[in-house]
Amino acid sequence: MSRIGKLPISIPAGVTIAQKDNVVTVKGPKGELSQYVNPAVKIALEDGQMTLAENENEMIDNPKQKHAFHGLYRALLNNMVVGVSTGYKKELELVGVGYRASNQGNIIELSLGYTHNIFIQLPPEVKVETKSERNKSPLIILESCDKQLLGQVCAKIRSFRKPEPYKGKGIKFVGEIIRRKSGKSAGAK
Repeated sequence: MSRIGKLPISIPAGVTIAQKDNVVTVKGPKGELSQYVNPAVKIALEDGQMTLAENENEMIDNPKQKHAFHGLYRALLNNMVVGVSTGYKKELELVGVGYRASNQGNIIELSLGYTHNIFIQLPPEVKVETKSERNKSPLIILESCDKQLLGQVCAKIRSFRKPEPYKGKGIKFVGEIIRRKSGKSAGAK
């Protein structure tokens, strides 16, 4: 058995879970998410907790795959429960002179030192807010109930100008530490 898979998932108040034909649907105050679950894993709901176990009746070519599915689907379902109850939030920081970000609805406009501005249309499940304060780096704050989608959107935004190691300019997560390199050695003889 998987160590992660053995842990029960506590279901908070206001969250409902429905299972039909190997598809689990989780509804909560922040939204609704669905996930296919392999038949090698069986799900049990009781006393406000969801537990996952390996299905002994289901045959799989590789027995290690069943252990892997056990931990994988427990983590995915836990992320769904947390997402629809409290949600996920990521903050991106633009470091660099003249770097700006603004949004109108779900469209972000980025000015990152290129000859043109970059416009990004975000999915409707992701809520965006931009902050620009004097003498501080601009911030992009993204919120969603879907952890995977939020991570993909953050990775896409970050890919437009990754932080470089000499001056640290680029788009980075708030609190992320960039490994810095020293420049050319001064006075090399």
